[in-house]
Amino acid sequence: MLRYGNGGETVIEIVSKGRDTGVRVTFTDCGPEIADIGRAMEDGYTTGRSMGLGLPGAKRLASEFDIQSELGKGTRITILKWANG
Repeated sequence: MLRYGNGGETVIEIVSKGRDTGVRVTFTDCGPEIADIGRAMEDGYTTGRSMGLGLPGAKRLASEFDIQSELGKGTRITILKWANG
């Protein structure tokens, strides 16, 4: 978000569903869109000088993961992790 998204906003929420509780983190930026989300979700793919494990690694650790990206509007990534899941 800092390197590619021209800044943005991070929202951290405690969520509950019945007896389950978790944490939802939503990252929103106003940078350029991710042109190929499928490719960006592949281990090792990078447009910079990283190992290319950030997005796919976050998805593996999450209970729920959503990514949306649109030209001129930026990218929104929502990660939810249930305490027991």
